[in-house]
Amino acid sequence: MDFTNLQFVDVTRTFGRRRALNRVSLAVEAGTITALLGHNGAGKSTLLSIAATLLRPTSGEVRYGDHVASDGTALRARIGMLGHDLYLYPELSAAENLRFFARIYALPDVERRVARGVELAGLADRADDVVAGYSRGMRQRLALERALLHDPRLLLLDEPFTGLDEAARDALRERLRTARAAGTIVVLTTHDIAAIADLTDRSVTLVDGRLAA
Repeated sequence: MDFTNLQFVDVTRTFGRRRALNRVSLAVEAGTITALLGHNGAGKSTLLSIAATLLRPTSGEVRYGDHVASDGTALRARIGMLGHDLYLYPELSAAENLRFFARIYALPDVERRVARGVELAGLADRADDVVAGYSRGMRQRLALERALLHDPRLLLLDEPFTGLDEAARDALRERLRTARAAGTIVVLTTHDIAAIADLTDRSVTLVDGRLAA
């Protein structure tokens, strides 16, 4: 399954009486990086979770090219997500984590992908150490490679620069440029405007669950 854009059409999401998103309409294209800006509580993480099919909108629709979220596992197999929860197993090593997710996605050449992932994460010399002993930055780098392992067509990143030193930030920016060049739709949130100033094709801002003018 492939898709050339991601569209939010009049999407609202409520949690009880609180309205996290309010009639958001947004379209982003393949081969672009879109930054989603706004204060804490503006609705950014909710929007990413809906795009990742982890949450359903209360009303409105999300379209992935010609597909909708109800298309199920075939759609989710084309989405990569890096959130506040890094979706890593701390009792496993870096290599074991990547191997586990590669097998979940039924990917070919598992060992090649695992070796490439730990190398790109800068963890080749710690590949067999359990993740519980990693720093936050090391976990963040590994989680990014976990999200990219299956060559997703949609990459969703929630504060991806958290805990990274300057070398790792530069490496992340280069990984995002590579993903964009491959035609991936990239949507990310960040408070670190300097980190994305020369990287994004578009920035949009959420204010109290609405897209700002």
